[in-house]
Amino acid sequence: MKVIGLISGTSTDGVDAALVEVSGKGVESQLKLLAFETYPYSQDLRRRLMVVSAGQGTVSEMSHLNFYLGDLFSRGAFQVAKKARVSMDEVELIGSHGQTIMHCPQPVTERGIKVRSTLQIGEPSVIAQRTGVTTVADFRPRDIAAGGQGAPLTPYLHYILFHDQSKSRLVVNIGGISNVTYLRSGKGLQDILAFDTGPGNMLIDGMVEIWSKGRQQMDKGGKMASQGSVHPRLFRDLMRHPFLKKRPPKTTGREVFGRILVEQVFKLAKRYRIRKKEDVLATVTAFTAHSIAYSCKRYIVTRGPLDQVIVGGGGTRNATLMKMLQEALAPLQVLTFEDFQMESKAIEAMAFALMAYQAIMAEPNNIPAATGATHPVIMGKILPGKNWPYDLGHNVIEKLWKI
Repeated sequence: MKVIGLISGTSTDGVDAALVEVSGKGVESQLKLLAFETYPYSQDLRRRLMVVSAGQGTVSEMSHLNFYLGDLFSRGAFQVAKKARVSMDEVELIGSHGQTIMHCPQPVTERGIKVRSTLQIGEPSVIAQRTGVTTVADFRPRDIAAGGQGAPLTPYLHYILFHDQSKSRLVVNIGGISNVTYLRSGKGLQDILAFDTGPGNMLIDGMVEIWSKGRQQMDKGGKMASQGSVHPRLFRDLMRHPFLKKRPPKTTGREVFGRILVEQVFKLAKRYRIRKKEDVLATVTAFTAHSIAYSCKRYIVTRGPLDQVIVGGGGTRNATLMKMLQEALAPLQVLTFEDFQMESKAIEAMAFALMAYQAIMAEPNNIPAATGATHPVIMGKILPGKNWPYDLGHNVIEKLWKI
């Protein structure tokens, strides 16, 4: 089945679109990447998304952006299919994560009811309507309804791609937020340990964006950080962040490591009279690397052997961050997805293509050991396209209705 996966991550830089060929069932599924591309947001759109993510936008703005992003995601689907020279009529399914606006995995008690919540926009009805392809979207809420945190969701794909009978591996994804998946050799899906470790590119990007007054969105290649020195006191204060000490399962987002922490860093830098912005950026980059290493040493190596660390996501393009991570994890071998002939940035989009495929097959697609859910569930809401219903050779529709 040819499936398109769509996501805009916590970095809020654009729509990642992956066209994959999926076959098999459950953990025996196989994926082949046919095409991948990122379609950037405009600077104005990024700013508006940051505003609504900070809870400062209006309801009418959020409603507007929901449908506008639906159109942008649809265009991303058409463009990635065109890149692969595949017509949309050949695409059987789309899986869309959307754009996270708010993620609140910690329960808030209201009138005796514990409420967790999450909100992603990028209206999937628009995607199904524009493309004519059955679309599965809004994956996180079902896991949250089952007592989970709705994240991390990529470990299922990490398991399929990287589990090994003889090597224990830690898969690190550095997006806006960093998360890890521990795959112990010879163990199954139920033995996975996966959780968010803290900031990925988010804190670094936030500092650069404010300094450049929006003219730059990232420290490209880690060049600015490479010209600075880590400030010991600022680094120490950052490493005392309470999220690092919290035991898994745990997940986080922009509400913790976004603008609020960026402003705190600026205040601390002023207090410590750090005059060079390169020093501040080097320190923030070191914090990102060491927060990942800290989680590895505190929560992973205490559970079992570890032979390899495999890093993916946009953070792999930051040479300074990768160097600091290698030093912090020494003597462990640190590899990238590219060492396995895989595209680092494509993994998350591929994951949502896989989740859509599993949902249509009536296969549970969360990992309770990673999210904290009480049991496996089928995540994703199905919006039929013109190719619905499917003829899959077994009574999938009947199974879905029973579930």
